[in-house]
Amino acid sequence: MTRPIRLGMVGGGNDAFIGAVHRIASRIDGRFQLVAGALSSTSEKAQASGQALGLDPARTYDDFKSMAIREARLKDGIEAVAIVTPNHVHYVAAREFLKRDIHVICDKPLTSTMADARKMAKAVEDSKALFVLTHNYTGYPMMRQARQMVANGDLGTIRVVQVEYAQDWLTEPEDFKQAAWRVDPARSGAGGSTGDIGTHAFNLAGFVTGLEVESLCADLQSFVSGRQLDDNAHVMLRYKGGARGMLWCSQVAPGNENGLGLRVYGDKGGIEWRQENPNQLWFTPYGEPKRLLTRGGKGALDAAERVTRIPAGHPEGYLEGFATIYREAADAIEARRSGQDVPADVTYPGIADGMAGMQFVDACVRSSKRDGAWVKLAS
Repeated sequence: MTRPIRLGMVGGGNDAFIGAVHRIASRIDGRFQLVAGALSSTSEKAQASGQALGLDPARTYDDFKSMAIREARLKDGIEAVAIVTPNHVHYVAAREFLKRDIHVICDKPLTSTMADARKMAKAVEDSKALFVLTHNYTGYPMMRQARQMVANGDLGTIRVVQVEYAQDWLTEPEDFKQAAWRVDPARSGAGGSTGDIGTHAFNLAGFVTGLEVESLCADLQSFVSGRQLDDNAHVMLRYKGGARGMLWCSQVAPGNENGLGLRVYGDKGGIEWRQENPNQLWFTPYGEPKRLLTRGGKGALDAAERVTRIPAGHPEGYLEGFATIYREAADAIEARRSGQDVPADVTYPGIADGMAGMQFVDACVRSSKRDGAWVKLAS
């Protein structure tokens, strides 16, 4: 192994759920070392968070711009930065690091507005740095398996795609920090459940099938009184080439904790997967009995084996999915570090995936405002 990649973090201070997830994921394979951070928008909390994580006080910054400027000048400055802030900060933070050619690993969705998304795409284009978006479910071994099965033609021509992501944690009015910013248009963006979890469902369906949505019609609801953003959405999808899809995302569905599920049907067979039992993938060749494929078991394809860490029967899930994205990012960064091309099998979501997610949210909002009219995704 080469030396760990020096990592910084923007956001993710004390009591921030997703920041802790990113830090754990970055350490699982020993490929990154956190050495700097601008961990909060307030100086007091930023310093306290840095101290709690054991960071050098000289590399615990009060704001991300100061961090980007100084770290870019240091001989042992950060090589990559994880951005784990609310959505409205993603672009302005990433811009400071991209223009200094520091690799960016950014939480999803890409930004809070289409305008910022387009500016982010330009910043990535102008930078020599890599941009990685942490759609962590694409890191699950059985989703890599499903993707390879579709590419191999095991399902034949894809006809139907059904994906859903249901939660219940916003069933009542929000009364805690994690909920407050997610339902605030100024910080979250135009999409509520569509932006927070709908983008995950949309991304995963595209990742596995390789299909591109041409148009959609959406019916968005804000069931909780006074809520400004959607907490439930039903979306019909028309894919290029003729396949059809349905996407449901909801954060007001009691009994659902993290109910991400995907079903894909072709003219030769179908597959079915549930995130809450992520190590299993059901495959049914048409006219034959249903088959259960397991992570690490017999029938696992190369794409799944490549990102499998432990033997079959030992569960892998959420943290390992995140860790796979970090490991893929590390492989790409180390290739760049040595002046080589990124290996062809290194797979991670990037700026194109982020733009697609933003186009999905934008189209859902436009369609719903027009009473569910069919709309094309913005270019």
